Amino acid sequence: MLNNNSQIEKAVNSRSGPRVSRKPRGRLLPFLYLLPSALLLLVFMIVPIGYTFYLSFFNWNLIAPTKQFVGLANYVNVFTDPTNQKVILNTLVYIVLLVILNFIIPYFISLIVNFFIGKMKGPYKILFFIPSLFSLVVGAMLFSWILNPVSGPLALFLRDFGMKVPQWTNSGAMAIVVICLITNWKVFGYNFILLLTGLGAVPRNILDAAALDGIPKWRVIWNIVLPLNKGVAIYVFILTIVQGLQYVFTPINVITQGGPYYGSSNLLYHTYLNAFVLYKTGNASALATVTFVIFLILLFIEIKFVEGRKRDAD
Repeated sequence: MLNNNSQIEKAVNSRSGPRVSRKPRGRLLPFLYLLPSALLLLVFMIVPIGYTFYLSFFNWNLIAPTKQFVGLANYVNVFTDPTNQKVILNTLVYIVLLVILNFIIPYFISLIVNFFIGKMKGPYKILFFIPSLFSLVVGAMLFSWILNPVSGPLALFLRDFGMKVPQWTNSGAMAIVVICLITNWKVFGYNFILLLTGLGAVPRNILDAAALDGIPKWRVIWNIVLPLNKGVAIYVFILTIVQGLQYVFTPINVITQGGPYYGSSNLLYHTYLNAFVLYKTGNASALATVTFVIFLILLFIEIKFVEGRKRDAD
């Protein structure tokens, strides 16, 4: 009987093969699945970032066969050159305006819709989100037509009242405001829905308990809702800065090309201008590296305050 069992086990093992050989295959299989994505990430992200950092130490024009090593001169030039200083100041102005238009105002309106408007929330979502479906190129062309100082609809309307639209493309400050409004037209609805969804996730029993205690709504919002919605708010705040600085590139390129006299340019457009128009590859690489570090800091803040809060909650 024992001999028969041992023979059966040997036959089964001979057919199925050695079990140990399957373990390495099972361990390697997930890495094989990740290999295509890892190759794409390596080729289109890691290698270009590393090469950009490498070029930031050289003076090169994309054409010359040799590169001149200049050390940290390009990084010093980023913070000392008057044009770069003006562009950095413009970028800070863009950030302030984008935060006001694409974060503070949508947050305020989402609070009104969620806590002071009982019905018809769906139409508000659709109404605000519709512009997000259109291209920024369309928005830039539409706004430039409406605000045309000579033949635009707004100029024709104001002309009947003895007023006129200023030449906003000749003023860096006014051009920045218009570009931020174009970006606001595109981003407002998306941020509004994110913030409204976050407010809707606040536990209803807490709000009901506060209402039974007779606590005013403004105190409930300030002391309960805003702290509980802090994670979503920080996420939208960082998204507003990063996405906004990327989105303003399109209306700048379509309408002002960074003018007048770099008055409407920002770090991203100035990087593109230096790299592919002026062929100052070293300066452009240094600008790109500085911008990349800023985005990494914002990403770290998001991970620390948003993802960290989620882990603590779990």
